[in-house]
Amino acid sequence: MSNPPSSGDSPRGLMLAIATYVMWGFLPLFMKQLAHVPPSEVIAHRVLWSLPIALAVLLWQRRWAEVGAALRQPRLLGMAMLTAALISVNWMIYVWAVGNGHALDAALGYYINPLFSVAMGATLLRERLNRAQLAAIALAALAVVVLTVQLGRLPLEAIGLTLSWGIYAYCKKSLPLGPTQGFTLEVLLLTPPALAYVVWLTASGQSHFAAGNIKDTVFLFACGLVTAVPLLCYATAAKELRLSTIGILQYIAPTMIFLTAVLVFGEPFGTAQMIAFPMIWAALVIYTLSMLRGPSTSRATP
Repeated sequence: MSNPPSSGDSPRGLMLAIATYVMWGFLPLFMKQLAHVPPSEVIAHRVLWSLPIALAVLLWQRRWAEVGAALRQPRLLGMAMLTAALISVNWMIYVWAVGNGHALDAALGYYINPLFSVAMGATLLRERLNRAQLAAIALAALAVVVLTVQLGRLPLEAIGLTLSWGIYAYCKKSLPLGPTQGFTLEVLLLTPPALAYVVWLTASGQSHFAAGNIKDTVFLFACGLVTAVPLLCYATAAKELRLSTIGILQYIAPTMIFLTAVLVFGEPFGTAQMIAFPMIWAALVIYTLSMLRGPSTSRATP
């Protein structure tokens, strides 16, 4: 596969990226069907059924040796364990939020994420921010303050998603593996506890998988598809697009989640949200315009 010139985007990469973000945008509709299943059980099945898909792709790409080598390097293995734990936390918060009427908070979290990543770069990597980026971060922080004051509580789901994904993406940069290899290694490390948990649920009669409800079984099995397929598509798309293109397209998913939460799930969109969300959108416009003039951007995924 040849990569496009650094100054342009490939049509295939563009289609794959749009498809990826649309799939992530529709994910709440899927997860809502499992709202009655404990998030921990959903996460366990996301891991278990993602593994065979990731392994099949890895074998097809003939890159299994890289994962095998990583398993023999304690430092790299330790970093992979950390990223696996962080992505598990992110998945758990997301599944809980959608299943418990907080999909709007999930959208907010993924809107804020790129701005948080820029702030992390400035804080931890000593990256210099221009005035537009500083203004965007300040506006997003002010929006969180508005929500906190108006609602009388921190938007914990949004903050949790932002922190878990932002730190995950930061740590992921230290993992010297390609996207497919890294994802395979993470689910490989998560498989033993996930399998043990599913076995325990089955033995204790608490499992929703193959327990008489065909719908639950099908949806839990399909968790692997809705987890692995978008990530693998994204891994390919990211190689064939400019960072600025990915940075703009990443807003497709939270926008779809936002519309689903309000129009489909009927979640309340009160005064606090009416003030905070336009502030976030304005911050993203400022950030995006700044990004188009510079090399930095960040990416997000449920």
